[in-house]
Amino acid sequence: MDPTKLYLGGGGADRRLDQGLALKYANRHGLIAGATGTGKTVTLQIMAEGFSNAGVPVFLSDVKGDLSGVAKPGSPQHKLHEKLVERAETIGFEDYGYDQFPVVFWDLFGEQGHPVRTTLDHLGPLTLARILDLSEAQEGVLNVCFRAAEDAGLPIVDLKDLRAMLVEVGNRSAELQVTYGNVSTASVGAIQRRLLVLENQGADLFFGEPALKLTDLMRRTDDGRGHINVLAADKLMRSPRLYATFLFWMLNRLFEELPEVGDLDKPKLAFFFDEAHLLFDDAPKPLIDKIEQVARLIRSKGVGVFFITQNPADVPDTVLGQLGSRVQHALRAYTPKDRKALRAAAETFRPNPDFDTEETIPNLGVGEALVSTLEAKGAPSIVQRTLIRPPSSRIGPIDASERKALIEGSSLFGVYEEAVDRHSAFEALEDKAKKAADAAAKALAEEEKAREAEAREREYKQAERISSSSSGRSRSRSRGRQTASETFFKSILRRVGSKLGDSLMRALFKR
Repeated sequence: MDPTKLYLGGGGADRRLDQGLALKYANRHGLIAGATGTGKTVTLQIMAEGFSNAGVPVFLSDVKGDLSGVAKPGSPQHKLHEKLVERAETIGFEDYGYDQFPVVFWDLFGEQGHPVRTTLDHLGPLTLARILDLSEAQEGVLNVCFRAAEDAGLPIVDLKDLRAMLVEVGNRSAELQVTYGNVSTASVGAIQRRLLVLENQGADLFFGEPALKLTDLMRRTDDGRGHINVLAADKLMRSPRLYATFLFWMLNRLFEELPEVGDLDKPKLAFFFDEAHLLFDDAPKPLIDKIEQVARLIRSKGVGVFFITQNPADVPDTVLGQLGSRVQHALRAYTPKDRKALRAAAETFRPNPDFDTEETIPNLGVGEALVSTLEAKGAPSIVQRTLIRPPSSRIGPIDASERKALIEGSSLFGVYEEAVDRHSAFEALEDKAKKAADAAAKALAEEEKAREAEAREREYKQAERISSSSSGRSRSRSRGRQTASETFFKSILRRVGSKLGDSLMRALFKR
């Protein structure tokens, strides 16, 4: 096989029909499309194998659990062994053999792989506003919230931090509007409701620490093979808003943090978005515009992005136009709408004079696809009907014990398993509220103590006045009253005096 190409398959003995994706054009992105059961998962699997062998790390989402088999080699005892060998012989894949690949399992819920987390500070208010589909006024309030937190040195790590900051901003709206502009409490409430929807889908597990490091997704083995990072998405699929949030965050973070490298001989990372329609369904236009911008510019960061979906119509035209390589499996056309979508898919290929593309697409067999990749100068090749090569790794999922052993045997085991809840905005505001409450309680206690002292002082003075008044009245009554002894002696003196006076008078008259 050509080491500069990722071998996809062929059409038989004619080697000119062999199809491969030139590694130097893999950063021009691609599309894998087709109805359920037509072979998209195997195509994704063999592309992941090819990138890994070429030394390119891979990140992919495993929505059905089938892709976990890439961690184990295929087996002659597998029920599809004979068909796989026959396919390899048919397309002349002489080097075909079974092999396993270096795999790291991830899971936003931490159940089937290493937990995946990020902080809201890393996500940022603009990205979060697009994800939540906020109005202009609500986006403004969210920006005020993040800016006020930054100025106050309050990290916004998880959802409880953001909710606490929104409450703080709402309570201080009159004060903050002087510095940051008007803050509507109605907008604060609307943001809180949108966050609740996201939280109900499990976002409280996604936002936190330790945050995922991009370098841990871009590792290679000692022998130069790229690690295949498999995100367990079977449970995540039941939370479409969270799934879309994660995919957009990952794409945007790669765009913002990786340096410009231009066109390389091979990409630094190949990123596969399975069930891509979940990223675009009901997505607001600002979000789609952002995805288009990232898809257009991230190629210069050395990242190749591949969307996997049932119908090319699931991807907006503005994004679809950025996808240079196409692998189109069978599409069914049972309704006029399906027929229209089939015609649109056929028209995106460079025509092949040997067959009618529109008529061929619905007649493709399982494991067969129309393939067009980029050739010299980045021009799309003529579409070819191709038998996709068989995978070297196991087809189908591994069992729980095998997965557990691989997770615990990973060099990353223990790095992300334990969540860390450091002192951030929520705790800081909680401490602030507690200190304020303690200060208010202390002031109230001192005020109560002062009132009690004042009351005691008043009671003392009143008692003193009453006591003084009682003593004065007692002395006055003492001076105005005679005791019984005094009255008795006075009476005797009056009688003695009276008798003495009578005696003196009689003596005078006798003379």
